[in-house]
Formats: sequence, structure tokens, C-alpha cells
Amino acid sequence: MHPGPPPANSPPRLRLRVSPVAETLLRSGHPWLFADSVRGQNREGQPGEFAVVYDRNDAFLAIGLYDPGSPIRLRVLHQGKPATLDDAWWTQRLAASLTRRATLFDDRTDGYRWVNGESDGWPGLVLDRYAKSVVIKLYTAAWFPHLDRLTRLIQDQINPARLVLRLSRNIQDAANAFGLAEGQALIGTAPEQPVVFHESGLRFEADLLRGQKTGFFLDQRENRRLIESLSRDAKVLNAFSFTGGFSLYAARGGADAVTSLDISTHALDGAKRNFALNVSDASVAHCHHETIQADVFEWLPSSANQRFNMVILDPPSLARRETDRTEAIRAYQRLATDGIKRLESGGVLAAASCSAHVSAEEFFDAVRQVARSSGRRFSEWKTTGHAPDHPATIPEAHYLKCIFLRF
Repeated sequence: MHPGPPPANSPPRLRLRVSPVAETLLRSGHPWLFADSVRGQNREGQPGEFAVVYDRNDAFLAIGLYDPGSPIRLRVLHQGKPATLDDAWWTQRLAASLTRRATLFDDRTDGYRWVNGESDGWPGLVLDRYAKSVVIKLYTAAWFPHLDRLTRLIQDQINPARLVLRLSRNIQDAANAFGLAEGQALIGTAPEQPVVFHESGLRFEADLLRGQKTGFFLDQRENRRLIESLSRDAKVLNAFSFTGGFSLYAARGGADAVTSLDISTHALDGAKRNFALNVSDASVAHCHHETIQADVFEWLPSSANQRFNMVILDPPSLARRETDRTEAIRAYQRLATDGIKRLESGGVLAAASCSAHVSAEEFFDAVRQVARSSGRRFSEWKTTGHAPDHPATIPEAHYLKCIFLRF
């Protein structure tokens, strides 16, 4: 595969030779080539330049976006039989991602992920929909030279009211050289206030410019629906509540009372606004919603007089690096231990992890071990992984997992 002939007087196509192990990984479809696997190249490359990988027999192996500033030196776009990266190829690649979501949602949900990075063939890039607004978030500077093309594709196939650019922190400085900045509008104008979208018929705010991820935790949608199904007449604690996604679903599910607990007053203010957006729903209006600003790790063990029928533990990533893994597992166990102590008989613990460096089995086993050590009888109701609009096709993409236990 090649992106077409290089312009006249341009340098020769960037060519990479890689280790035998990297060859095997690329042949299997893995989309990353690490810097220490590159055994040779014909010249230095620029961020976002197309680079072609050849195997030991000088046969085409893969093509991708080169990133000299990242340990992931190449983000693979295609491997296998050669083809041409022309406008038709790019159009088909985006159309395929959109088609995968075409039957997932009805008109009660207009907030979801359209492109999920490597697992959709767009390494280092996600595309999220919030009603008529779209957010593109980049995790590698290799996409910067291609933003004009991407913007045209999104305009042609989605035609959003606005397209907002979000950047991971590690590439924000590099963006300046391309005239790009965190939060700028590539189509339309950047919203001065959070936008409102629908999820399962509920209304939520999304802060597209400053919010976590791209503005909301879209990946927990299916687990929120499960929480709703378990909340009838319950007293619910939503720890690490952010802007109250689980809280609002619990309220609509018939919970008598919901406590949103978070260290951020800004997030809790968002939870209050999300409840206000849904007061026309009788169940939401009936539910008593309380917010508590506190550190969950400190509040849970100090609230011995508090009891709940459901405790939801959805902390931020506790293992941002592999070296954090052991300590993260201990932290998950500490949270589960304190959460179980807050449960009434017959209560439900819902514990989630979004740490990719902690595997699903490690996380589930850690929570089960704590449950067994509690001395209380319990049953395991369900474990879950990624939502269908957040597919994970490589091991590194598997980050989200949740376990539901009834005591």
C-alpha cells in the first residue's frame, strides 16, 4: 500500500526495517511499531509522514503514520496486500466506522463514539458525537498534517454543527507548530457553554472544551443501564460520581435516594445540573439527590454510620503506568473493602476499573478476594467489559471492566 507517488523533488518514501518479532506482530495486525523495534530506515522522518515497512525479503508489510517524538514510532494504517491511500480509501475507512454504529442506537441516544482509535483502524484518534456536535481527540502528533483531510471527511460524511479538537497533554506543545490548539473549533464555533445530548432518553451536559475525555464518560453507558435496572427503592452511593451519570440512571430506575460523592465541586455542580435537566421525569423528581464533596478514599472508611443498598465504585485510572499496577490493585481492594462495609444485607457492589495496566482477571480476582474476606455471603451477578461503540481489538485497548456482586 502506498499513499500515491511523492511530489516532484520530494525526498524518497520513508522506508523502515524492523526486528523479526515486530514483523510477526505487524503480520498479526497489531497497529503499533515501537522505536526499539526499528532496525534501520533510509532517512529521518517527519511527524505524520507516511512510512512503509518492508520485511526481510523486501516485501511490503505495512504502512502507517510516522511519529519520531513517540515511543510508538509508527501507527499502522494498513498491512497485508499493497493498495493506495487515496481519497477513496480514506472515505471508505471513515464510512466503515460509522456503519458499525448505524444500528446500535435509536433516537433516544445521540451521544456515542464514532471512531475508537486503533480498534477502528484509526490509531491514536477518537471521534465522539454529542448531538449535533462532534469532538475529535488526538493522542499522537502524527495526525496533525492530516487534519485538513480529516475535517473534510467529517464534514462530508457527518456534517456536524461543530467539530472541536481535543489533544492529549503530551502533544499540546507540538500542536502549536501546526497552528493548532486544545479546544479550537475546526468546523463551526467552539461552544461557550456545555452542550446537551441524550443517552437512553436522559439529558446530560458535555463540556467539550474542558471536560474529562471528550466531555463525558460515554464508555460507561451499558453499565449505567444495568445500574438503572437494579435501583428500585434503593439507597445508592455513587462514589467518584463525576457529573452524576450513574446517579441519574439510578434515580430514573426508582431509587429513593442517591448520594453523589466526588472530590471535585465542579463535577458535583455538573451532577446537580444534570438532575435539573431531567426533572420532568417523575422518578428523577421523586428521588432525593445529595452531593458530598470529599476524597472517596477518606470518606468511605470514616462513614461507619452510613448504609446503602448499592455502592458504585468507579474511580479514575489508578495505574497510568505498568509500574503503578501493584499499588493500583491494592487501592481497588481497599475501596471494595470499605464499600462492602457500607452495604445493607442484600445490597449490590458495582466496582469498575478503567486502568489498562490492570487486566480484567486481575481486577475481578482482587474484588472477589475482598468479598470472600469480608465474611459475608455474596453472589456474583455479572461482569462486563467494553460497550459496543468502544470495541477493543488489541490487548492494550482493553481497559474498562466492571463487576457486580450482591451481598
